[in-house]
Amino acid sequence: MASVPLGCWLPLRTLHLPSRQHKTFDAICCCASTASTPHSLSKTRATTTGIPGESLKPIVVHGDPPTFVSAPGCRIVAIGDLHGDLDKARCALQMAGVLSSDGRDLWVGGQTVLVQLGDILDRGENEIAILSLLKSLDIQAKANGGAVFQVNGNHETMNVEGDYRYVDPGAFDECADFLEHLEICNHNWEEAFIGWVGVSKRWKEERKLVQNHWDPWNVVKRQKGVIARTILLRPGGPLASELARHAVVLKVNEWVFCHGGLLPHHVEYGIERINREVSYWMKGLSMVDDYPEIPFIATRGYDSVVWSRLYSRDTEDLQDYQISQIQAILQETLQALGAKGMVVGHTPQTTGVNCEFNCRIWRIDVGMSSGVLDSRPEVLEIREGRARAIRSKRDGYSELQVVDYT
Repeated sequence: MASVPLGCWLPLRTLHLPSRQHKTFDAICCCASTASTPHSLSKTRATTTGIPGESLKPIVVHGDPPTFVSAPGCRIVAIGDLHGDLDKARCALQMAGVLSSDGRDLWVGGQTVLVQLGDILDRGENEIAILSLLKSLDIQAKANGGAVFQVNGNHETMNVEGDYRYVDPGAFDECADFLEHLEICNHNWEEAFIGWVGVSKRWKEERKLVQNHWDPWNVVKRQKGVIARTILLRPGGPLASELARHAVVLKVNEWVFCHGGLLPHHVEYGIERINREVSYWMKGLSMVDDYPEIPFIATRGYDSVVWSRLYSRDTEDLQDYQISQIQAILQETLQALGAKGMVVGHTPQTTGVNCEFNCRIWRIDVGMSSGVLDSRPEVLEIREGRARAIRSKRDGYSELQVVDYT
């Protein structure tokens, strides 16, 4: 199995759109490659435990897309569903201590490992800008010994399927604007995509200057946005291929991250296999009778990885025997993966980030997007064997709940 350490730095390649689909993992260093032996990271890194100069082992990633991550001693932060709300995304990232607050979108997380749990698409109008921001932070994090990972959610898979029921009208406009931006960049995908977060606001402002009263009913304009979205997100499209870089299930140290929930039969099927099949489908490489083959176990059905809500149900609505059954299923899943806990999104938690079932499951979708609940951002931090939910409170942090797993 391929494994590559993070913390190295290689120059970006210039990738052009036509070949993008077949070189998804070549653009930046430290993604899974054909390397068979991890490289050692020679530089000394300051630890997250506050002991300066202590040498840590490198972050090592196994799988393509990333499936297993070894990050000894690293602080882990997880952020739930963002749904196209760039302002709330920035707020959550700043709260997590990984994004600068000076407006320059700089990584300040050091060796932190950031995991975003999917559903960046739909219900908001700045989807590509958020994806661009996370990509930029990923590059910066790797240069500083950290890492950024994304997990695809049900709204990512829905859009690759062509299901646009929950797309915000402004998101169609963003797709059309981005395609024009890509053309200005001579179809250099890396340049256009990474730079989009820095120019998208200007594009939006210029678009609003030429809008008129009849724009919401402009059928031609709407069709242009739908066509642009389809070009970007159809299987094999450049944005679908970008999403194909990311896992559906990710295990970092002793923690499992997925959008909906992982069940025993998913583990038996194989999480690397699930990730690989979804990635191939998104890249347009998995075909049956000339149509993309959709990986059912991951993306379809109430008990699929991206759709399951088993662990997110309100326990007050459950009978004792149901709670016991769910707890047993969770325990079996975690034991099969050698994990201490699981972190999920997908189901908005009106009470904020919380844990259930002896705190072996953390639910971190707080519906922060203005297109969902417009709630205050909250994030999960896992550090030194302790998990805690944190939220902004004026200029500081407030601990909501701390659980010690050591």
